[in-house]
Amino acid sequence: MSPAATARRAAPARLRVGRREVSISSPDKALFSRPRVTKLELARYYEEIAPFMLPHLRDRPLSAQAYPSGVGGGGSFFLQAVPGYFPSWIGRATVPKRERGTITHVVARDAPTLVYLVGQNVVVLHSWLSRFDEPDQPDRIVFDFDPSPGATFADVRAAALDAGRRLRDAGLVTFAKVTGSRGVHVVCPLRRGPSFSAVHAWARGVAEAMVADDPRRLTLVWRRSERGARVYVDINRIGYAQTAVVPYGVRARPGAPVALPIRWDELSSRSLAPDGWGMEAALARVRQEGDAWAGMGRYARGLPG
Repeated sequence: MSPAATARRAAPARLRVGRREVSISSPDKALFSRPRVTKLELARYYEEIAPFMLPHLRDRPLSAQAYPSGVGGGGSFFLQAVPGYFPSWIGRATVPKRERGTITHVVARDAPTLVYLVGQNVVVLHSWLSRFDEPDQPDRIVFDFDPSPGATFADVRAAALDAGRRLRDAGLVTFAKVTGSRGVHVVCPLRRGPSFSAVHAWARGVAEAMVADDPRRLTLVWRRSERGARVYVDINRIGYAQTAVVPYGVRARPGAPVALPIRWDELSSRSLAPDGWGMEAALARVRQEGDAWAGMGRYARGLPG
């Protein structure tokens, strides 16, 4: 390749996203290798998925996982505090740290913010379960069903369906998301008021009842080496400053799978896979069917007694 061609390939791409122009350096750099996904392609995905993703990120502090050398190419780091070089139009929220002081996180208010983050080599986004104006009052409950080696995805689906029955019996409304990794998140919108500690204690009671009824298949043991071939019922995302992968977010795994909200009835399908949607498939689905979590906030209920 000639020096001129190399220079052309290295030139930043300038994307017109809404009313802003966002620069993507090294647009041809591969962030994924199998299949190959470039920074520009990932930025375009986040631009197109933004109308479906942004309602679920509104007012939530974000933690962004960046891969400067691409996924599998030399490690990653979490971008927590907003760097000083970020442009002023990027949304920000300053919240207390768990111990002392404060920290200022990115808040994604628009598609240009998502595209800009990809320009900083961000691949994966994680969001808080609370909003920045009341950071210790969660408005989401998340049960994460994570299979240990030897457990099957059928076990995960069965556990998620069981959790759904219990949560609905308690008066909550349930939603589901395949994580793009190995498991399923069962999510309930919650009216704000109770603290994270109160919500976690309530969820812990539900999880303990599930494990007591099915100890062969489920566990609350934190250490992976002690779980055996069981599904870990993880309620530890219900905590101050803890996060969950965002709906429609790309995961840093082979094939660039997407964490996809699904209809509840899909959990009963044997063909369901936790990582069965790539970026194009996710976009095609929402264009045809819409967002499976649309209007989730309208179903918020108070924490059961």
